[in-house]
Amino acid sequence: MEDCLFCKIISGEIPSKKIYEDELTYVFEDIAPTAPIHYLVIPKQHISKLDEITPENSAVIAHIYEVIAKLAKDLDLKDGFRVVSNCGEQAGQSVFHIHFHLLAGRPLAWPAG
Repeated sequence: MEDCLFCKIISGEIPSKKIYEDELTYVFEDIAPTAPIHYLVIPKQHISKLDEITPENSAVIAHIYEVIAKLAKDLDLKDGFRVVSNCGEQAGQSVFHIHFHLLAGRPLAWPAG
């Protein structure tokens, strides 16, 4: 999608601090971190929101969670981590390209909202 911030990051048009990349996903540091580890895990395929997941594109979401598990192991996050995805403006979604925040490195309070 030509005007999507995350699509531009994936293509290299906008710089980012890449953490991980494979054929389906791209992971980079959040520009406004709320935890010592705050990465965004995104599919290279443009999917706007969680409510647009279908049987045709759900495999990429499963793969994202596999990537998150790999990152957690590689980063030795045995004390815990949180994965957050917002769907829609009222939930706090500001970039309409599905993404998952990987947060760790400090105690994370609950409730989150």
